[in-house]
Amino acid sequence: MELPTRLAACTLCADRFAATETGHSPRPVVWFRPGARILVASQAPGARAHKSGRPFTDPSGVRLRDWMGVDEATFYDRDRLAIVPMAFCFPGYDAKGSDRPPPKLCAQTWRDEVMDHVGEVPLVLLIVGYAQSWHLGTRRSVTATVAGWRDFAPQAFPLPHPSWRNTGWLKKNPWFEAEVLPALRARVMEVLA
Repeated sequence: MELPTRLAACTLCADRFAATETGHSPRPVVWFRPGARILVASQAPGARAHKSGRPFTDPSGVRLRDWMGVDEATFYDRDRLAIVPMAFCFPGYDAKGSDRPPPKLCAQTWRDEVMDHVGEVPLVLLIVGYAQSWHLGTRRSVTATVAGWRDFAPQAFPLPHPSWRNTGWLKKNPWFEAEVLPALRARVMEVLA
């Protein structure tokens, strides 16, 4: 059985997800294939992606596509973009309504095999700390890692989460929009050309 099919059938976290405030079942969101030009390494699908079976089907996806300078068709073209989160299922909400962290079991079980399957990618977008730590081996804060983006470009761009919840962060860090986004968009266009 092919890797995407095996991964889509994964239920390793069924008991864990049933015990969350959302009490949901696993539904891995699998959005990759070999040969992609850009890898979006994110945290975990949100509730809307869990329902739709498609990553970033929420306002954070709109913002991320804007940051990249790509349209929806390009973003969802698996021959161009692979979306590989640190956990493939929505981890659920805690009692306060916040997203739970991605279960480490997912990355431990699947990540190496998925990365081998996807193969070498000229550009990796590292969205928030879990992906940044795994790919870069860094334990710095997201702000410090994103501020040091030049250390990783042009092969990788560490990014904050594109969620509306990070609007305050974006206002406090205007250098992100002024410096990082133009460089990111230029690199995305170069890689996709």
